[in-house]
Amino acid sequence: MDITIESLVFLIFGALTLGAGVLVVTSRNLFHSGLYLMMSLFGVAGLFVLLAAPLLAGFQVVVYIGAIAILIIVAIMLTPGLTQIKTLFNEQWMVNLAAAVIVFLVLVSVITPLMDDVGVDNWNADFTEDHPKAVAADSMTTLGEQLVDPDYFMLPFEVASVLLMAAMIGAVLLVNPGQAEDESVVPPEGEEV
Repeated sequence: MDITIESLVFLIFGALTLGAGVLVVTSRNLFHSGLYLMMSLFGVAGLFVLLAAPLLAGFQVVVYIGAIAILIIVAIMLTPGLTQIKTLFNEQWMVNLAAAVIVFLVLVSVITPLMDDVGVDNWNADFTEDHPKAVAADSMTTLGEQLVDPDYFMLPFEVASVLLMAAMIGAVLLVNPGQAEDESVVPPEGEEV
């Protein structure tokens, strides 16, 4: 087997992504977990570059590493007492591991027949010839127009924005759960509650 530069770089980025991902969930220090998350997301950005998708790699770096991961690290640093986990919340790790293996096997058994129906040979076909709505790899202008065109990606784009808004509202409510209950309506003078 001849190993090319692309294969070697893929193995490096894949190992970085998977290794850092494992360290995210196994590290007992939340600050270190945040740093490992940034490393894992950087590995995914490298994989996007290997797939000739520089726009996705840029989004990965700017949005996930530059915004979300930094926000998580700042939140960990500003929250007192969260950097060290004192006890394990769930000490039944064998049951969790068995459940994860079972879910993985079920997913593989469901996805494998679907791959046979699609045919792996069809995946290598020129996608833009068979599908005229497909975006060419080097056309940023076309991609930008299709993101806001109702016939292409406008609905998924708007659904994603609504989901992000709901996540922000949920995050605000989780941070201050008792604030809405503490604020009571002050009755006018002379009236009793």
